[in-house]
Amino acid sequence: MYTIVDIETTGNGIKGNKITEISIFKYDGYEVVDEYTSLVNPECEISYFITSLTGIDNHMVRDAPTIDQIADKILAFTKDTIFVAHSVNFDYNVIKNEFAIINREFVRKKLCTVRLSRKLIPGYNSYSLGKLCSSLGIPLTDRHRARGDAHATTLLFHKLLRKDNAEDVFKSFLNARSQEATLPPQLPRSVYERIPAKPGIYYFKNSKGKIIYVGKAINLKKRVLGHFYDKSTKEIAMCNETADIDFELSGSDLLALLMESEAIKHHYPEYNRAQKRKVQQYGIFSYEDRNGIKHLAFNKLKMAPNAFFTLYNISDCRLFLEKICEAFKLCPKYCHLQENVTSCSHFRITKCDGICKGEEDIPIYNEKVQQAIDHIRATSTNFIIKEKGRTVEEDAFILVNNDLYMGYGFVANDMVVDNSADLSAFLIPQKNTLEVQGIIKTYLGKHAENCHPIEGTILDDFSSTSETLFI
Repeated sequence: MYTIVDIETTGNGIKGNKITEISIFKYDGYEVVDEYTSLVNPECEISYFITSLTGIDNHMVRDAPTIDQIADKILAFTKDTIFVAHSVNFDYNVIKNEFAIINREFVRKKLCTVRLSRKLIPGYNSYSLGKLCSSLGIPLTDRHRARGDAHATTLLFHKLLRKDNAEDVFKSFLNARSQEATLPPQLPRSVYERIPAKPGIYYFKNSKGKIIYVGKAINLKKRVLGHFYDKSTKEIAMCNETADIDFELSGSDLLALLMESEAIKHHYPEYNRAQKRKVQQYGIFSYEDRNGIKHLAFNKLKMAPNAFFTLYNISDCRLFLEKICEAFKLCPKYCHLQENVTSCSHFRITKCDGICKGEEDIPIYNEKVQQAIDHIRATSTNFIIKEKGRTVEEDAFILVNNDLYMGYGFVANDMVVDNSADLSAFLIPQKNTLEVQGIIKTYLGKHAENCHPIEGTILDDFSSTSETLFI
């Protein structure tokens, strides 16, 4: 026995969603044997948008019974039946949540006519109730009213029961281990089944192929399934839009974190919240003016030629240059800490030897600037992090140059790499961001043994090092 259900709601997300109308058709596989339809007082305001969609307004439900008053009727009517609905998880979860609020339990086996339709009558562009009924010649009256939609769903269900291979499909969908009732209505089971239980990142895509969410996991299959069990409003809305899932293997949690961060910033998915802000980067750089005097300055990273240090806000840039200026007796004017002045008069830095007043030789001042640059570069770190690869035949590496994340790559673990130049062909360049700096810093705090320092400048030429990196 089946009970085919449709509800209308106030539309405030799953947890805040209140039922305004419910219709249940009891169906034995051949004909409707009973029916129950009722308006429901949601005990809250119905928005104008919902009223314009369903025609149900506050006046209509004022004298209707509350869910508490009809709970026994719903429980008795659906007892020992299979709960059927179009996009079943929505109707089922709203009812289940409403019952939980009044300390009642609602548990039924369930079937989704969207998923059944995709399996038994494939090939349609849309499986919404309205478009499916139009394509199949099923009469649909009183659209967006509970009884009209429940009646149309019953007629659709009648057709599905009589399709070739329907018995096997229904049995597989009702199998407790099949997870069919858990998967999003638009997502083919074959897509979920090909997701491996390995580390990596995954992409939820809508019916148009647009990426709407990016996530990472140690076990991709388990994490993706976790989204389908999550009953938060955001998760349900996201899963209802999900029509495809793609993935990339990473081999390790660190790589997954870095890949996820890059993918979020690149695709800017609708349902991701974290890491979407774009933090401006600033580069410390040097140049020589027409008088031959070397300057230290900062600018947005893309405007800073050959920057040798990176920071993330103007205040930090100024503080950094103040310390360098003071430590090496440089001039605040030529470190751009004071603009449009003939000579420096910085309130904190008083060690200038007079280059701005013509009291210091230019070659001597320039040498001090070069010493400052060499000091900054010497305190920067160049290293490679070695991690597990995507398969047992390969290793992964993460490359950091002058404290800047350069990217990652994968190499065969039987390949002897004697110097960093050998890795250049395998590097997948990535953007350095505040988030990835934090990811790498946290990782090194726990796994310092996987860090392999490299001498020299990696960025310019992948300079050779005597250390064997991977064997």
